Amino acid sequence: MKQLITSVAIALTIVSCSSTKKELNINNTNKIPTMSNKEKVVALLNSFNTGDSTPISYINPNKYIQHNLQVADGLQGFGEVMHHAPEGGFKANVVRAFEDGDFVFTQTEYDFFGPKAGFDVFRFENGKIVEHWDNLLEIQKPNPSGRTQFDGETTITDLDKTAANKNIVKGFIEDVVINHQMEKITTYINPTKYIQHNPAVADGLDGFGNAMKYFAENSLVMEYTKLHKVLGQGNFVLTMSEGKFGKGDHTAFYDLFRIENGQIVEHWDVIATIPAKETWKNTNGKF
Repeated sequence: MKQLITSVAIALTIVSCSSTKKELNINNTNKIPTMSNKEKVVALLNSFNTGDSTPISYINPNKYIQHNLQVADGLQGFGEVMHHAPEGGFKANVVRAFEDGDFVFTQTEYDFFGPKAGFDVFRFENGKIVEHWDNLLEIQKPNPSGRTQFDGETTITDLDKTAANKNIVKGFIEDVVINHQMEKITTYINPTKYIQHNPAVADGLDGFGNAMKYFAENSLVMEYTKLHKVLGQGNFVLTMSEGKFGKGDHTAFYDLFRIENGQIVEHWDVIATIPAKETWKNTNGKF
């Protein structure tokens, strides 16, 4: 990790010099095979483990818009986080990675100021990362069905159904979750196969119903008010939504769904409170 911190510091000084030999080599596709944007993101996250400084060059040094509200904009903000790494540094295990146009989104098991489950979204321009969003939550115990925040299916299929699957999930969030049209729930969710990875909710529609009942009985809320993004690849779709949770805290909901035969059959999420605006280290907002 010390090696990576040193590398970041050096990168902050030299990475913008596009005339360097290293930059020329990166752009020479005759010598180095072209990496996909997904491969670049996985390499960047894996650099937490390896100390490899090369993936830092995948970030645009002149334009890096940060939506983690505890981190300042640009490479300078990224470097500042690295300088505050605890003894032993940060670790990242990318469990799932997907690509949708100019966006890459990942589900990662982190050791980042403690064990955390995280979703990250990166936007690319001209092969460089120019924008980043994320949502993090402390790793929890297995849920009532014995499932963790990370296990379950990982294979990407049905690439020809990406657009259709994104529309299914969009409809579920808007119709059922935001507008409470509960009569439509079995249109979107498979009533006989619904695998749940939320730390507090059991499998199936019964598990979902029991969770909602608990919230109502304890004067708690889970209210989605706005769907900001829908990203997908094949049978997996990620949504980024805003709303209220618990006692009414301003909250970001990141939900990952797996679709099978036109219905949702598996779900992972990270629910995190949006910090008070006076504590933000950038002005870009959570979404």
